[in-house]
Amino acid sequence: MDSRSFVGFEGWVEIMTETYQTLPTRQTNAPHPVKTVAKEPFNLQSVIWAILQNLGTLALLAIAFPFNLAIVLGSLFWSWFRRSSPTLITAEQPKNILIAGGRMTKALQLARSFHAAGHRVILIDTEKFWHSGNQYSNTVGAFYTVPDPAKDLQGYVDTLRAIARQEKIDLFIPVAIFAVLYYDGMTEHPLADYCEVCHFDAETIQMLDDKFAFAEQARSLSLTVPKTYRMTSPEQVLNFDFSNEKRKYILKSIPYDAKHRLDLTKLPCETPEATASFVNRLPISEAKPWILQEFIPGQEYCTHSTVRDGRSTLYCCCESSAFQVNYQQVDKPEIAAWIERFLSAVPGYGQASFDLIQAEDGTVYAIECNPRTHSAITMFYNHPGVAAAYLDPQAPSEPLRPLTSSKPTYWLYHELWRLNEVRSLKQLQRWINTIWQGKEAIFRVDDPLPFLMVHHWQIPLQLLDSLRKFKRWIRIDFNIGELIE
Repeated sequence: MDSRSFVGFEGWVEIMTETYQTLPTRQTNAPHPVKTVAKEPFNLQSVIWAILQNLGTLALLAIAFPFNLAIVLGSLFWSWFRRSSPTLITAEQPKNILIAGGRMTKALQLARSFHAAGHRVILIDTEKFWHSGNQYSNTVGAFYTVPDPAKDLQGYVDTLRAIARQEKIDLFIPVAIFAVLYYDGMTEHPLADYCEVCHFDAETIQMLDDKFAFAEQARSLSLTVPKTYRMTSPEQVLNFDFSNEKRKYILKSIPYDAKHRLDLTKLPCETPEATASFVNRLPISEAKPWILQEFIPGQEYCTHSTVRDGRSTLYCCCESSAFQVNYQQVDKPEIAAWIERFLSAVPGYGQASFDLIQAEDGTVYAIECNPRTHSAITMFYNHPGVAAAYLDPQAPSEPLRPLTSSKPTYWLYHELWRLNEVRSLKQLQRWINTIWQGKEAIFRVDDPLPFLMVHHWQIPLQLLDSLRKFKRWIRIDFNIGELIE
């Protein structure tokens, strides 16, 4: 529940904060290394907001729980009633598939696709997400947790290899970012000698994941990208000469930053003081560089490509926005051509998800590329060829695309929250059409448990942990199954 809903408490909270601001700071264990700073006054206002936000959201989920449970129990009964005898599909050469990022819907979708083709799927995630609701899918053969490689790289590598040996893994697919990055000192993937890995080499991953390096690579191939500059300090941004630029600019972190990734404040601001105030709040440094990128007005698109030796074996494209969890396949030949040209220079086997903008004049500009699975892959929920697109060593003449019968995918709990944004009958009708004409990305009648366990186990446990630590969060992303802090 958005803490802004509790505006009636604001005056009281501020008075109480002033009264208690001399109390000592509570000690916490930070999840990442932080600078040592002087103790700050106890922020009672923030604590109260955190309590109200977490308790309010838990209350809303408690209201939804009996309805969710009824749907899931009904689905289980219906599946049992219809199944007179079990029907198991067995592949000619069954494979053991290891997918990293088990808390995410895209990992669940891949598990379902491989299972439907007769393969065995094992999910893994970091220890923080031991409560992944997707592990209860009947398409998942086993679930393991691994140490966070950002905190314990050797422990992660050893555990990952032990799982690969024990489960006799044939293919590893990294979905979550923790399994995508090559950490300092790594020149090859930890499972390179154990199984096939759907992941490019370290040099290619570095180029794709670095927004500046990606733009330079695209420009070297004579492909259109916005003007992009690498920034390593706030002073560089403030000293940039905007006077001769025709368009505004935006700042984006090169390393993944869940907190700031949706902030598309256009620079320069109305006054130099406003620009300085905004820029100086951002964690721009040599260790965490950002890009200053030209803002191109137009329609934004997102794509997913599974790539083998410079050619797409699986491809989808849909309209997008900064935080959109609705995916519908669109046919944009000019975007497909841009991606095909870029990928022709990318060696090896892996995944690439592009964000692009088509300007008003029709020109396609690529904004960035993430070398991992995109959530838009949920549009392949009814396609029988996904497993083959990943496993076949020979790239097809044309990549696999979502079926014409594929419905747009959405996340019901996101849509329920959006009801509070409805202000007219037309908006309500649009909301109803989204539900009626679409497909819920997590729910499936013959595999309903993840729908219950993600929303009423995985997320509530994270909320309880935030409540225990008096922590606030920006939003809940049911798609990737976590709180964005």
